[in-house]
Amino acid sequence: MRGMVLAVLLLAASLPVSAQLPETVTTTVAPLVQKVTPAVVNISIRAVSPAAENPLLNDPFFRRFFDLPRMPKRETRAAGSGVIVDARNGYVLTNNHVVEEADRIDVTTKDNRTFRAKLVGRDEATDIAVLKIDGNSLFDIPMSNSDKVQVGDFVLAIGNPFGLGQTVTSGMVSAIGRSGLGIEGYEDFIQTDASINPGNSGGALVNFKGELIGINTAILAPGGGNIGIGFAVPINMARSVMQQLVQHGSVHRGRIGIAIQDLTPDLAGKLGTDRAQGAAVVHVEPGSPAARAGLKPGDVVLAVNGDEVRSATELRNRIGLTRVGSRLELAVDRAGRQQNLEVKVEAAAQE
Repeated sequence: MRGMVLAVLLLAASLPVSAQLPETVTTTVAPLVQKVTPAVVNISIRAVSPAAENPLLNDPFFRRFFDLPRMPKRETRAAGSGVIVDARNGYVLTNNHVVEEADRIDVTTKDNRTFRAKLVGRDEATDIAVLKIDGNSLFDIPMSNSDKVQVGDFVLAIGNPFGLGQTVTSGMVSAIGRSGLGIEGYEDFIQTDASINPGNSGGALVNFKGELIGINTAILAPGGGNIGIGFAVPINMARSVMQQLVQHGSVHRGRIGIAIQDLTPDLAGKLGTDRAQGAAVVHVEPGSPAARAGLKPGDVVLAVNGDEVRSATELRNRIGLTRVGSRLELAVDRAGRQQNLEVKVEAAAQE
């Protein structure tokens, strides 16, 4: 036995330097957790509604005619999560579905201070809402550029699952640009395997630099529990919505007047381009901003303001969430040749 132990020690000593554990290996993310968790809050909502399911029983004339007593009110309570993104102004990002039915919203910070929150605005299409609280010594999380997120990035998900209180889980980015799930009108989700459960909605998805990259929104849960497929709204989308909600109280959607579809290999061949991804223009409305800018059917939009466009959904999201009146520079491939076109965003019809 002694000879075996000695042999093992000699083998370890003979390993090349590259095969040995470096002294700087991180064995804990506790410092990161301590830095970001004060900005993640618990949200409790109270909603009061009539107890009766039959709408006739809510009608005062009907109750009076049949001499029915006044219907009692039913109070419901729910819990979710939120993230302070502007400590100076007290702005909190969360999900629309967390607060949409609320008559009262209370926000509790990690140090157990509770504030009555004001609903600044909410947007059902992106499932984003903005709250405002008034308090001193608040902490916020800096917002990252979610366009730089890559599959394989390590992340932390922080929230209030099942109303248990603040909980931190870890994982990685499993996919980006997820859409077509039917969860929201504007979808461009970051997918993660960090555990997200009911109550985590509105919580933070944070990278290992301590930056906010997304707002946790939904899970794929065929059995009712977490199976490692969670979705977060990218912070770039949430930030764009927040800016409009703070300024206007609602989101003014933009449009340029085009119909688009994903670029496929077959379609690329027909359009005479070797591009592998982008948004192909299939129709341009006469007299629209796109028509005035010179866009034509068959063009492939490759980038918006220098940011790559990978799909039709991505282009639709960027245009729809751009402030009305803004100008966008589109990088366009036309039959294999690239050119830049500037288009002005106009207001879309209210949804």
